[in-house]
Amino acid sequence: MKTYSSYKVSDMKGVDKIPKHWEKKKFRWDVFFQEGPGLRSYQFTTEGIRVICVSNITENGIDFTTTHTRHISSEEYLENYTHFTVHDGDILLSSSGSIGKVSRYWEDGEPVILNTSTIRLNSIDPETFFQDFIPYVLKSEYVQLQLRFLMTGGVVNNFGPTHLDQLYHFVPPLPEQKKIVSFLDDKTSKIDRLIQSKQRKIKLLKEKQTSLINEIVTKGLKPDVEMKDSGVEWIGEIPSHWVHSKLGFYTTKIGSGSTPRGGSEVYVNSGIPFIRSQNVHFTGLNLSDVSYITPEIHESMGNTIVHKNDVLLNITGGSIGRCCIVNEEQEMNVNQHVSILRTKESVKPDFLNYLLSSDVGQLQVFYNVSGGNREGLTIEGISDFRITIPPLKEQEEIVEYLNTETQTIDKTVNLEKVKIDLLKEYKQSLISEVVTGKINVQEEVDEVLV
Repeated sequence: MKTYSSYKVSDMKGVDKIPKHWEKKKFRWDVFFQEGPGLRSYQFTTEGIRVICVSNITENGIDFTTTHTRHISSEEYLENYTHFTVHDGDILLSSSGSIGKVSRYWEDGEPVILNTSTIRLNSIDPETFFQDFIPYVLKSEYVQLQLRFLMTGGVVNNFGPTHLDQLYHFVPPLPEQKKIVSFLDDKTSKIDRLIQSKQRKIKLLKEKQTSLINEIVTKGLKPDVEMKDSGVEWIGEIPSHWVHSKLGFYTTKIGSGSTPRGGSEVYVNSGIPFIRSQNVHFTGLNLSDVSYITPEIHESMGNTIVHKNDVLLNITGGSIGRCCIVNEEQEMNVNQHVSILRTKESVKPDFLNYLLSSDVGQLQVFYNVSGGNREGLTIEGISDFRITIPPLKEQEEIVEYLNTETQTIDKTVNLEKVKIDLLKEYKQSLISEVVTGKINVQEEVDEVLV
């Protein structure tokens, strides 16, 4: 990569020098920015003028399918909010929640206004500052560093126009800005296509894994075995020597955890791991952010003590139906949002875990909840789950096979995720180096992405 012929010292944190002919300027001298009004929930309607929220701003553009689209009435818009209208080509920035997401808005025929925590930005003078340069400035590491420093708030960090007023940025001459944008548009679009290709590969691998589990836990490993009708639509045919029954008949325990007296106030920095629904994942038990209770509280909650080889199932909330098997030897306890399933000797816990994570288990989670019990799964409902049970030796063979196959797929998925992270890091680094002048793109530079 080429560099500039001469540089000057920078006083900006994170940038040691910039090209000698570049200027350090207040961001507000070049960019107009406006935050949306603080709309209240009672103002939202089912139709009318669309409102852009933080969740609608994505790296790939404005997406109104990410969440339920919000509207305000046309009358209220015309009376109070026309000056918050988003126009074609506006740069949009999220200032709360997912901080610093940047995207461009393209008109699609329907008027749109800002909401709180969304900011629209435009070049004040297109003759001196290129509109398309704004997103790359905002995505650069030195500007992100300033934004993080300026963030305020408790539970949710946020910033607003008063903080953008304090922002500084480096400004090359207009022709150079345009060359930088052209260079970065080309390079980042290639990186994005690579990332999207790997994301599609991950999606296909996960679909293959799901399909494999669904097939094996209901049909077994022998394709030529005699089959029979299970009598359940979502299960279909099963091997004729398998048993079809209720889960409750093959467990010694189906129970939910409980909340210790005092709730989260009694959590301690170390002690007995206290498992919550966020710790239970299909990929296994994640204890990276686990809470802890004292041994005394743990003993007082004897009925919710977790044993090795227990199957844990989330029974409330957005992660309902997520399950995993406990492989840890250490003592643990569990809260009321998670159910403990302890199998009899005739059912391998690993096999039950695979069964619950398959369509057989997940469909029953859906039907139990959507059927009226909207608070979550009940012990009675779980006990009535219909399951398919091969002989114990066959369960062991199925578990061994699925362990091998899923681990192979998981390793490939994890490798692709690492590659995606590296590509994102490279993209971020490339943007930062170009908009701070470490790389001179006045002449096209050929670069090969591996």
